[in-house]
Formats: sequence, structure tokens, C-alpha cells
Amino acid sequence: MKIATLQLEIRDDETKQERIDRVDSLLDDVNDVDMVVLPEIWATGYFSFDKYTEEAEEINGPFAQHFSEKAKKMNCYIFAGSFVEKDEGRYYNTSIMFNQDGEVIGTYRKMHLFRYGSKEGEILTRGEEPTVIDTAFGKIGLTTCYDLRFPELYRAQVDLGAEIFLVTSAWPHQRLEHWNIFNVARALENQCYLVSCNCAGITQGVKLGGHSQIIDPFGTVIKRADEIETTIRADIDLSQIEKIRETFPQLKHRVIERGVCAQ
Repeated sequence: MKIATLQLEIRDDETKQERIDRVDSLLDDVNDVDMVVLPEIWATGYFSFDKYTEEAEEINGPFAQHFSEKAKKMNCYIFAGSFVEKDEGRYYNTSIMFNQDGEVIGTYRKMHLFRYGSKEGEILTRGEEPTVIDTAFGKIGLTTCYDLRFPELYRAQVDLGAEIFLVTSAWPHQRLEHWNIFNVARALENQCYLVSCNCAGITQGVKLGGHSQIIDPFGTVIKRADEIETTIRADIDLSQIEKIRETFPQLKHRVIERGVCAQ
């Protein structure tokens, strides 16, 4: 499976449409991939809280329609990152996945909303359910940024069959060491591939961390970006998941499953 993650610089002097147009151009240079991953609330800018409700869209709005067409044009899966979704008077941090035919095959409303120096938790409503979707390459779990601090979500996704985790993010540089630890830990402890896409640049006075990553089920970093706008790519061997889980069967040795001690 050929996968790419587009680490985008968030520039405060761009409008939402200008940023979408720029991502379009960057995606045009991403050739011969099976899947591409984008970051968190990148079109509006995660830290532009004053624009959340103004720029929110319904799940089938212009943002989704645009990337539906882009997925068809590129003939690949696009995990378009997240956007601010509006639904019946509430707002959500919602990520969305398209297949090669431009069909929406999965959405995920961020369950763990960030409140430390962030207004996300004041403006948005949290999601209620983990999301694991079927693809031609196996089962994929969708997660968002702050979710990385909650290992129980990733374990729940493994229980739903997840083999690959995708993480869309706007993680600050201030806690970059935590980001690097959690990326590796969530892959290693669950014996899954993990592909993260973080934002870069300085927005609303916050320096973003970059360092998007592609990690194998043994916790080995295959590719890691630096702190600038860039695209990283890797070929991942999905047969390694079963091989590693059989060779080192830690998931079978769990004594606490879904909150109950195994007998």
C-alpha cells in the first residue's frame, strides 16, 4: 500500500478557499499513491476559533463535495482531515474519508475535545463513537489529535478490527516530545500501522509541531517529517500486521479486556 501524508503550513493571511486551492495544487504533485492524508481543521485553521461557526458546513457541503471529486480525479483514497461540521444547531470536529470513486466511506466526530489553551471544547460537541472503516487495504481507525492521549480509544478500535490508525492533527510544537511518544506508543501497543498528519507553521501566535509520521506495528518510524510544509510517503506492507501479531502475540495475552479481567 502506497500512502502519503501532506503536512500543511497554516498561513493566517489565507482565506479558507485560498487554502483549499493551495492544497489542490499540492495534491496534484502527489502521484501513484493509494491513499493520502490531510491534517486537522486545516481549511479554517484549528486555532482560528472565531471562524468555526462562520465557516462550518454540513457533512455533504462544499468541502466534502470538493474532495469527493478530488478522490475520483486522483483515483485514490483521501482522508481529507477534519473540518467544522454543523448539524442541527451543533458543531463538531469531523474527519472524513473518501474512496477512489469519491464516495464517503467513513466519518468520525472527535471524541476528546481539547480545552488546554483552546476554545474547541467550548464551541464544539464531542463525538460519541469510535470509527473503524473497511477499505481494500484492511480496516482503518480514524482519530484526531488530542485522541492520542487516550489509549483506550485505540484499543477499542483494535477490538473493532483496526489494522491501521490514521491521525489528523494540529498539535503544537510546545508539546512535540509528547507527540513523538504517543505516535510510536499507539502503534506499538496495538501492533498497528499508524499514519499521522500534523500541521506546520505559526498560526494565531501558536507554533505547530509538524513531524507527521508513518510507523509500523513494531513501533519503528518508517518516515517522519520535520517542521516545514512537506509530503512524506511510504510503501507499507500490510502482511506485516498479521506476521508481527503472530510472532509476538501480545494482544492475545491481555488480561483486561473491555474493562473486565479475563478469567
